[in-house]
Amino acid sequence: MSRLLVDRDKCNSCGLCALECPAVIIEVADPEGLPLWIDGAEERCINCGHCVAVCPLAAISLDTMSSQECAPVEKDLLPSAEQVELFLKSRRSIRVYRQEPVSREILTKLIDISRYAASGHNSQPLQWLVIEDSKEVKRLAGMVVDWMRVAIKEMPQMADSLRLDLIVADWEQGNDRIMRGSPHAIVAHAPVDNVFAPGAAPVALTYLELAAYSLGLGACWAGFFQLGAAFYAPMMEALQLPEGHKSLGAMMVGYPKHRFSRIPLRNEHEIIWR
Repeated sequence: MSRLLVDRDKCNSCGLCALECPAVIIEVADPEGLPLWIDGAEERCINCGHCVAVCPLAAISLDTMSSQECAPVEKDLLPSAEQVELFLKSRRSIRVYRQEPVSREILTKLIDISRYAASGHNSQPLQWLVIEDSKEVKRLAGMVVDWMRVAIKEMPQMADSLRLDLIVADWEQGNDRIMRGSPHAIVAHAPVDNVFAPGAAPVALTYLELAAYSLGLGACWAGFFQLGAAFYAPMMEALQLPEGHKSLGAMMVGYPKHRFSRIPLRNEHEIIWR
């Protein structure tokens, strides 16, 4: 529950806050032309801060966030369209890492940036588990291999489609294709009954992966790790997530051992226009 605060000395009654409010709970109906909340707005506000962010005069605040607390958008720091295109196209999934730990400060920054990813109803449902210890990352990877051995026997069709036998064989030869020797893993988790969390997790983890690239790190979706976390009870227990939570995605993180010089080709897109 929030409360709309208007600085009468700054507001020019432009109405941008009302036009941009996703919950449609602001109107400019005050005799002085100031924005007001409609009846029942406190319960309908999702605390997204659109009204605060869109006001060019810093006249709008919520009691949960003042305009002074919200950092201004520094247009000079925004990349050009060409820079964004190159950044996104040149991103690579990193599977070969230097055995150099990433500082807790930088790992925290990745998650801090991920907080700004979109989530349904601005629910911000995710919590995070950061596995800093590379030995623990490898131990958990071994548990995923244990699950694969079970899956090969009990779910042969699925195991066959994923060629889990090859993953296990490589592990037994000392080749980690689960976590690829990454020094760290980051897991997004949330309560099992949160309806917004499954959609929010891939968006936030994508933010995290892109943020990693921007900071000179490498990252890669840990799909096999997530399968183990979802289906293998011993691994669920080993993650020690809060009671009632489940893993919704995991990411390998570390410093890349190699740099990429070119952008590989991708399939031509297929578009249906209507």
